[in-house]
Amino acid sequence: MQSTFLAWMFRMPLIKRWALMFCVKPENVAEHSHQVAIVAHLLAVIKNKKFAGSINADKVATVALYHEASETRFGDIVSPTKYANPEIAREFKKIEYLAEKQCLESLPEEFQEIFADIIVQDNVDQEYKDIVKAADILVAYIKALDELNHQNHEFDHVKERLELKLATLKKQMPEVEYFLGIFLQSCSTTVDKLSEVHIKK
Repeated sequence: MQSTFLAWMFRMPLIKRWALMFCVKPENVAEHSHQVAIVAHLLAVIKNKKFAGSINADKVATVALYHEASETRFGDIVSPTKYANPEIAREFKKIEYLAEKQCLESLPEEFQEIFADIIVQDNVDQEYKDIVKAADILVAYIKALDELNHQNHEFDHVKERLELKLATLKKQMPEVEYFLGIFLQSCSTTVDKLSEVHIKK
């Protein structure tokens, strides 16, 4: 029997993010998930190397790659809608859970146990979930800065909202503060400037 799992995952590039907002650079869920995986992996490495962590960075990256799997079924629900009030947020969480279960069940049964704590977010270990969530916020923040650098003030409020979240995260997760100090600034640098830095080194 044919599995539809990969077909669903390969629909990620079709799912638009920031649907209610004008974007200078349109973004889809596949791009977002890839970036979150890179940042989450980096956060895990920082945690292990700099702050005595012992988390599996490769698994963190894998969880991040699949953290939006539910959106292949129902699309990207924008935050103002999803978190309009606690009751609506709870209902959307139920919908996401059902979509994740459908994604899991689209795999051959012998593989489902392996993917159960990767795709179904309720099954993900809290430490892994926290790093992926931090990476998700950081990627969204970098996106907001990029849009603002292109004079798109649709993202003014996004930047402000995410800065409040990052202020809390920095207190809880030293790897986030380290990331912001070492990696953030260059994310807004032009390719010519990046090349100059490389040549100087």
